[in-house]
Amino acid sequence: MSVLTRDEAQTRAQLLDVHRYTIDLDLTTGEETFDSRTVIHFTARVAGDTFVELKPAVLRSVTLDGQPLDPESLVENRLALTGLSAGDHELRVEADMRYSRTGEGMHRFTDPSDGETYVYTQMFMEDVQRVFAAFDQPDLKAVFELSVTAPEGWTVLGNGVATRGENGTWTCAPTPPLATYFAAVAAGPWHSVRTEHAGLPFGLHCRRALAPYLDADAEEILEITRQCYDRYHEKFEEPYPFDSYDQAFVPEFNAGAMENPGLVTFRDEFIYRSAVTDTERQTRAMVIAHEMAHMWFGDLVTLKWWDDIWLNESFAEYMGYQTLTEATRFTDTWVDFGIGRKSWGYDADQRPSTHPVAPDPDAVPDTSSAMLNFDGISYAKGASALRQLVTWLGEKDFLAGINTHFARHKFGNATLADFIDSLAGATDRDVHAWADSWLRTTGVDTLTPTVAESGGTWTLTVARDGSRPHRIAVGAYDADPVAPGRLVLRDRLDMDVPQNGSGPRPGRRPALVVLNDGDASYAKVRLDATSWDTAVRSLSGIPDPLTRAVVWNAARDMVRDGELAPTAYLEAARAHLPHESDLAVVQGVLTFAADQVADRYLPADRRPAALGTLRAVCRDLLRRTEDGSDPGLRLTAVRHFIDAASQPETLQEWFADGSVPGGPELDPELRWRILYRLAVLGATDESAIDAELDRDPSATGQEGAARCRAALPTPEAKAAAWQRLFTTDTLSNYLFTATAQGFWQPEQADLVREYVPRYFPDAVALAARRGPAIAEAAGRYAFPLHAVDAEALALGEDRLRDTDMLPALRRKLADQLDDLRRALSVRTA
Repeated sequence: MSVLTRDEAQTRAQLLDVHRYTIDLDLTTGEETFDSRTVIHFTARVAGDTFVELKPAVLRSVTLDGQPLDPESLVENRLALTGLSAGDHELRVEADMRYSRTGEGMHRFTDPSDGETYVYTQMFMEDVQRVFAAFDQPDLKAVFELSVTAPEGWTVLGNGVATRGENGTWTCAPTPPLATYFAAVAAGPWHSVRTEHAGLPFGLHCRRALAPYLDADAEEILEITRQCYDRYHEKFEEPYPFDSYDQAFVPEFNAGAMENPGLVTFRDEFIYRSAVTDTERQTRAMVIAHEMAHMWFGDLVTLKWWDDIWLNESFAEYMGYQTLTEATRFTDTWVDFGIGRKSWGYDADQRPSTHPVAPDPDAVPDTSSAMLNFDGISYAKGASALRQLVTWLGEKDFLAGINTHFARHKFGNATLADFIDSLAGATDRDVHAWADSWLRTTGVDTLTPTVAESGGTWTLTVARDGSRPHRIAVGAYDADPVAPGRLVLRDRLDMDVPQNGSGPRPGRRPALVVLNDGDASYAKVRLDATSWDTAVRSLSGIPDPLTRAVVWNAARDMVRDGELAPTAYLEAARAHLPHESDLAVVQGVLTFAADQVADRYLPADRRPAALGTLRAVCRDLLRRTEDGSDPGLRLTAVRHFIDAASQPETLQEWFADGSVPGGPELDPELRWRILYRLAVLGATDESAIDAELDRDPSATGQEGAARCRAALPTPEAKAAAWQRLFTTDTLSNYLFTATAQGFWQPEQADLVREYVPRYFPDAVALAARRGPAIAEAAGRYAFPLHAVDAEALALGEDRLRDTDMLPALRRKLADQLDDLRRALSVRTA
C-alpha cells in the first residue's frame, strides 16, 4: 500500500479545495463487507493531476463529472484523477468495503454473550480509506453528510445528530468542516442513556450486554462530562463547536479513546463489570476530560501535517489532568500522572527512538513515520512541557494565547509556528526561545543537588546535566519532633535552573531536600546522600503525596540508571507501602516493583525472593484494610498478591470459596485473574478454563480464557497458542493480545525457550500479512520480555537489519531491545 508523503499532501492541498462529502453506507449486505457510496464535491484551483484514496474489497464504479473512470486504474490504494480542469468537480465512487477485526476502519464485533453485532469506525491517519473514498489528509477539511442503512433494531450514531427515516436509513446532520479522519459512525443495538446539558443533547452508549454496568455509572460519567464541559467554557472563549456530544463505549477498541467530533469512542473496558479502585475511576474521568479538550484542540483547530500531532495530544493530556483537578472530585490527578503516566515519557525519551516533542517536519516525511510518534513523548512528555510552560508563563497568559489561537484558526488548520505566535502575542516572555529549548530537543535532563552546611546556615546548588531551563520548587523538610518517621515542610523555595546562585539560608540543613517538589518540570532528579538516608527511613512520612511520588520516581530512575540496587527499591517498598495513604502511589510502586524489578532487573534465581517481598507488602495492606476502611487499597493488594503468588493453595481456597477472607467477593475480573495465575503455576487445566468460560461467556471472558489457555505450562498448550498467534490469522485484535499476554512466563522459561528465536521472523511475517495494529500488538505483547539474556538481544538486533519490516513493528522491536539492553545493564551494575 502506498503511504502519503508530506510533499504529496502539500502538493494536493495547493491544488484542491474540498467542499463536501456525501456518504451512503449500507450495513445490511452481509457479515464480510458493506456497501459504500461516496460523492465528493471539490474545486481544482488550477488544471492538474491528483489522486483519491480507497482500499476496497471491490471497486464497482467511479465517475468524475459524469464520465466513467476505469475501476481497474486503482493502484494499491490510489485512484488517479488526471487532466483536471480548473474549477468545480464531482467525484462518485461505489465500492464494497471489508469489515475489520483489528480495530481499523469499520470494525465489526459480535458479542459472544448474546449474539448481538456492533460496528464502529476508527479512521485515524489512513483508515478512512477502509470505509469510503477520500482525499485523505488533515488539511483538506470538508463538510460531511452521512447516511447509513442499518438492520432493524439498530441505532446509528454519527458526528451530527442522527435521525431515522424509512427502510432503516439514518441521516446524520451535516457537520462543520472536519478533517477526514474525524468522520465517525457507530451502529448496533446500543443501550443508551440520554440527557441534555447547556442546550445540547448528551448521550452515553454501550453494548446491551453492558447495560446494567453503564446504568450503574451513568450519573458519575455524565457528571464528569458536565463539569468538564462547563470548565472548558470558562477557560475557552470559543463555544463548543458541534451539535451534540455522544460518548460511545465500543468493543475491541485499540486506543483509550478517539476524539471524533460529537461522537467520542472509548474502549468499553471503561464500563466496569467488576470492582475498580478510585484511581481507575479517575483514569476514566481523565480520558473523558482529555477527549473533550480535543473538541477545541484537534477538532476545531487541526494540525496541517502529522509532525504536529503533539499539539493535539500534549494539549489534551495537560488539559485533561488539569481540568479534572479544577472541576471534579478528583483533586490529586497530578499524583497519578507523576507516578503512573510520566514514566511513559521518561522511558521513551531515553531510547534511541526518541524524538523531539515537536519534530522537524522533515523527520515526518510520510504517514508511516507519523504513526511512530504516538508515544510517551507526544503525550506524557508533551503534557509535562506544557505544565512547565504554564509554571513559567502563568496560566492567564497561557489561556490568552490559546484563545487567540482558536479565534485565528477555528475550523481550519495550524502549525507549531502558529501556536507559538499566538502564545507570544499574550506575553513579553520569549516563547520562541522556550519552544526551541523544550519542544525541539530530545532527552531527559538530570538535576543533582549539592547541600552544604556552615556556620548555622545552609546552601543549595543544583547541577544540570542537560540543556533546558527549568522553573522548579525545592522542598526543604525536617523530621517531625513529636512523630518519629514523619517529616514536616520547613520551606518551599522557587528556583530557576540553571541558577545564578543562591545565598545561604538560615538554620541547619534540612533532613530532606527535594528538587522539583510539586513535579511541575520534566527532569530526572537525584537526592543528596543525607536526603536519601532520610527518604529510606521516612519516605511514607512525607506529608504531600505528590512529593512522595517525586521521591519514588527518583528511586525508580536510579534503579534504571544502575545507581541503586533493585533490591534496595524492594526494601523501600517493603518498608513504606504498608503505610502509604495514596492509592496511585501504591499502584505505581507495586507495578514497577513487579513488572520491572522482579521480572526483569533481578536474575531469575532472585525472583522468588522478590515475589515474596511483594506478597509480604500485600499481606500488610490486607491486614491494614480488614476494617473495610479502604476498599480500593484492599483490591489493589489482592490483585498484586494474586500476581505474585508462587504456590497455588491460597488462590485455590479463594477461588473455591468465591471470596477473599474479609472481602472482597470474587467478581469476574478477580476470578479470571486467579485462574490465570493458577494456569501459570500449572495448578489448573483446560476443563477448569472451559467451566469458567461457561460461567462468564462475555467478550471479557473469552479474552480471559484465551490468556489462561496460552499460559498453561504444557508443550501442547504452547504449540496451540503459537499457532493461533502467528499462523491462523483469525484472532481479533483483543484475542491476539490476550493470547500473547499468556504465552511468555518467567516461570516457564525452559518450556518456551525454543520459541524465542522463532518469535522474530514470525512476527515480521505476521506484521506484513495483518498490518499495523496487529504489528504493534505483536511487538508490545508477544515479545519475550522474560528472556533477559544476550542471546535474545543478538537475535533481535539481527532481525532489525531486515529492511522490509513494517515500520510499526520495527519501532516496537527497537524499543523492546533497548529496554532489554537496559535490563542487562542493571543486572550487571
